Amino acid sequence: MPSSIAVVGVTEPLGKDAQRAVEQADLVVGSRRQLDAVGRQGLELFGPLPEVLNAVAREPGAVCVLASGDPGFFGIVRPLAERFGPAALDVHPAPSSVALAFARLGLPWDDAVVVSAHGRPLADAVAAVKRSTKAAVLVSPENTPADLGRALLDAEATHDGVAVCSRLGLADEHVHRTDLTGLARMKWDPLSVVVLWHGRGVAATKTLAFGRPDGDFAHRAGMITKAEVRAVVLSKLQLPVTGVLWDVGAGSGSVALECAAVAPGLDVHAVERDVSELRKNAAGTTVRIVSGEAPDALAALPNPDRVFVGGGGLDVLDAARQRLRAGGRLVATYAALDRAAAAADRLGHLAQVSLARGSRLPDGSMRLAAENPVFVVWGPGE
Repeated sequence: MPSSIAVVGVTEPLGKDAQRAVEQADLVVGSRRQLDAVGRQGLELFGPLPEVLNAVAREPGAVCVLASGDPGFFGIVRPLAERFGPAALDVHPAPSSVALAFARLGLPWDDAVVVSAHGRPLADAVAAVKRSTKAAVLVSPENTPADLGRALLDAEATHDGVAVCSRLGLADEHVHRTDLTGLARMKWDPLSVVVLWHGRGVAATKTLAFGRPDGDFAHRAGMITKAEVRAVVLSKLQLPVTGVLWDVGAGSGSVALECAAVAPGLDVHAVERDVSELRKNAAGTTVRIVSGEAPDALAALPNPDRVFVGGGGLDVLDAARQRLRAGGRLVATYAALDRAAAAADRLGHLAQVSLARGSRLPDGSMRLAAENPVFVVWGPGE
């Protein structure tokens, strides 16, 4: 077991603490390029990752592991922390390749989805990118930028902005703007970050908003999950970063649309018999519209990780429960207590949301106008 493990993101020049970690290390581990950059002889990264970790474990003295960019961002910090524990690590990050890529493009990236195709299935990256208005993909020699481009064209992605950012932070870095066809056809440096976006690449409004005003959505005669109830529903759904979500009896699609905005990595399916308002609201988003009536309309959908049932009887609830993946969660809303109680028997938890909205009287004073109570049922789990 090493006496200490420093993890250094290689940048020029190194910070004082990072430089000290390199100089004082008994063993320095990194790629040939990284070792040359810091001017040290050491152990070149080789073979499967377990062999690298075993080599680090055999060193009794101080170890310095070199990395590109921020080693805590899809990098070596994760396996080192799993093997040796977070307390054993002294991490000195450099700017991540993703941060540098967006900086070179002059784009904000707080609204971007970041995925890696380095040692991971390309299909997963493609699925996440297709659902995103802005994304960055870490590619690799096994999943090159051209491979990504071809897969996105096959998936009928529609991003009109594409940039391949290669060798970032080095003297020969290069940023090339292209389109999906160019991405698929040209030869690129495999160690690149591919950035894709729609339009100008700058979101008009913040994207992590939920509980939006009811008036933001086209809907018929108040047939919408009210903003305050919607906020409670999203909190109970505990949205994962990726996965499949069903909004069953979606109506205007307000819940589906807010889930897609808050967790853009989700594959969101909105199921509704009359999709006229839903189509208006979902235009230009990644929400998939399923025209049909549950439970029959659910048959062709992928199994969900999360389900919201906003319309339908207990047969719809039961059909969704049967398809829910392990560790999944289902949330439903009801206006009638008897249906809500029956749903709670199946799911385990029930709460009533009582809402009163302020309205002005003719003399200018304020009164509270009560809305009908809504019962929120969810489960399994707390």
